[in-house]
Amino acid sequence: MTVEMQMTTTSTTAAPDLTIRSIRATGVEVPMTYALGTSRGVIRRAPLLLIDLETEEGVTGHAYLFCYLRDAAIAMTAMMQEVERCVKGDAVAPLDLWAKLARRFALIGVQGVVRMVMAGLDIAAWDARARAAGLPLATLIGAAPRPILAYNSCGLGLMPPEPLAEEADRLLSMGFRALKLRLGYPTLKEDLAALAAVRRRVPEDTAIMVDYNQALGVAQALERGRALDAQGVYWLEEPIQHDDYAGAARLARELRTPIQIGENFSEAGAMAAALAAGAADYVMPDLERIGGVSGWLRAAALAAVHRVEMSSHLFPEVSAHLLAATATCHWLEYVDWANAILEQPARVANGTLTASRRPGNGLEWDAAAVERYRI
Repeated sequence: MTVEMQMTTTSTTAAPDLTIRSIRATGVEVPMTYALGTSRGVIRRAPLLLIDLETEEGVTGHAYLFCYLRDAAIAMTAMMQEVERCVKGDAVAPLDLWAKLARRFALIGVQGVVRMVMAGLDIAAWDARARAAGLPLATLIGAAPRPILAYNSCGLGLMPPEPLAEEADRLLSMGFRALKLRLGYPTLKEDLAALAAVRRRVPEDTAIMVDYNQALGVAQALERGRALDAQGVYWLEEPIQHDDYAGAARLARELRTPIQIGENFSEAGAMAAALAAGAADYVMPDLERIGGVSGWLRAAALAAVHRVEMSSHLFPEVSAHLLAATATCHWLEYVDWANAILEQPARVANGTLTASRRPGNGLEWDAAAVERYRI
């Protein structure tokens, strides 16, 4: 049975029929607990687009997107209005909705904000179907909520060593045993100093993932990667341009530290190309770029065929459901960026996160907070 057949069977037999009545998109901008300094800039507020898919049957599905830029949330809201015009009155069948919208947007391409908005609709559609079936999303797609090993990715941006070490202490609350450290300082010496400062402060068995956010060229990545090979970091994430699969394959061959990529995979086809090129030891698709829940399921099937471990990127509330159904489940990336607008934020215990056992994906908005942070 193909992945599409499996997904169609799941989405059509486990939930009652639903019909799209309206789609509401609300932009909010939420202060972040920790400023996130990366090689691409400092982020202090999280612009999110909240999506409510209302059905004629009275079931509402929820999703949110991380917009990166405040103005992008405004643009994505306008795009969602076009999506609503296209699918209003249609059945809540995620695969059919994606196919229809892909045809509608073929001339401008299913990329960028178009793909992200389509992914948001897909996530909300799966949530609505799970709610209608009275099942957690994980159960609807063939698994069950279970503890998923998580690392804290809320902070540890580029900053001087001492405050970096102090922040690492705070991030290990809730029993985390793993952290993500952003690197990409002007010099290798500064990268190593930052890593050493964190290493001195955290328990010896703490896993430290390092992320360059595409800051390096291939030659520079080889130089810094060889130095990091001696430091015992858990993985080296996106050291070079995200779609330079030939360069990433060279890094994977020549460095001992595993190469992690995937947050910029545009649908499962990009992941297939990366795996065929040998460009990664691990993969970490992003929910809004891989194509929502439907895209994730395709990516998980690819990871299983290639026997490559698969982690999540952002969206811990929904990702916990999806990783529970992923054969090569690896790590969940935890961020708290949506907590301020959620009635029941995801909670980490003993370094793991378990998906909500309520029907759906667990997302419920705190109405007062949404009004407070509305764009």
